[in-house]
Amino acid sequence: MNDLSFAALLTPEGRALLDEVRGTDPAQELAVATRLRREHPVELVSAALGQARLRQRAAAKFGAADAERMFFTPNGVEQSTRTSVAAYRARRFEELGVRSVADLCCGIGGDAIALARAGIRVLAVDRDPLTAAVARANAEALGLGDLIEVREADVTEVDTSSYDAVFVDPARRGGRGRIFDPEAYSPPLSWAVEAALKAPRAALKVAPGIPHEAVPAEAEAEWISDGGDVKEAVLWFGTEPGLVRATLLPGPRVLRGRGLPDPRVRPVGRYLYEPDGAAIRAHLVAEVAEELDGGLVDESIAYVTADELRPTAYATAYEITDQLPFGIKKLKALLRERGVGVLTVKKRGSAVEPEELRRKVLPKGHGPHSATVFLTRVAGAPTMLIGAPAKPSAATGAATATGAGPS
Repeated sequence: MNDLSFAALLTPEGRALLDEVRGTDPAQELAVATRLRREHPVELVSAALGQARLRQRAAAKFGAADAERMFFTPNGVEQSTRTSVAAYRARRFEELGVRSVADLCCGIGGDAIALARAGIRVLAVDRDPLTAAVARANAEALGLGDLIEVREADVTEVDTSSYDAVFVDPARRGGRGRIFDPEAYSPPLSWAVEAALKAPRAALKVAPGIPHEAVPAEAEAEWISDGGDVKEAVLWFGTEPGLVRATLLPGPRVLRGRGLPDPRVRPVGRYLYEPDGAAIRAHLVAEVAEELDGGLVDESIAYVTADELRPTAYATAYEITDQLPFGIKKLKALLRERGVGVLTVKKRGSAVEPEELRRKVLPKGHGPHSATVFLTRVAGAPTMLIGAPAKPSAATGAATATGAGPS
């Protein structure tokens, strides 16, 4: 899609065509395109069908109701912030007293929309003409045009001094895929940090794999997961310098770093806890282990083990029934003996591919039971831990329902 074909989608003919192709089954797309091209320009039909596909993909991030009204580019769908995460960040800005934000590298406007819905006035800036046009159309489509000003410009040349806060989401993808060096972001992280330090408040969205040593001393570092999947890291300025935290959505549930020493290594107990990815990325496994009165199975593996089942928002608990040295024959025999037909394979510190292992060890025919096997190291030795998701007692379940741990 180019600037001209996108502009055509905004005309009455284009909007009517978008309504007509909404929800088109991909298997029927060719037939639909052939029919519509008899009455509409070929490029407009292609743009409308492409937009319908993007809206279907975007529904997982933005929700079907918004996605059906919004406009997207392929990169915009891929790189935009999930609505739940953007809404959480907008609430943080609101709680900090922020009433206006300069959203630099705004993309298709996902964060600007969340900020505006929180009642915050937004200047949304992107240097790509098509992307800026899409962001402007999205603000209008969702009735937020009065709160969102979209500007096509180089973010390094924008004066943000009149805004309460700056939000920067540098491009982290190039022609060869993801960019892992923060200085190769566009704009570079060093420029974004400089811009943040000039503002009363600021937030910089970065990749969750950012090295901790790359976090500036002036920043608070926050890792965010949604439904157990790590989505991003954010560097906050004007909040609590040096703080490290893991935030779990929905909730939010917030685990704050307290500078604890590494947990002790201990023998595998009855329960194994798999910390949420945000806690692992934030290097807060020690905080999780302290909450559970547990230890590590190995000094370099982020699995926590304990003898008791305790409620926690920050890890998933499994009850361990067997601990075996790694061996395919041993595992296959055990699964056959237990009548296991459904096997979940998890791994940390193992080079074995889960699908390959599952193919080799599941018996012919399907047993009625399920199991989880952890391929890991215990005190340095390759080990298999077999178990299943822990079932809390009534007392434990009640504690989980009320929410345990820091918030």
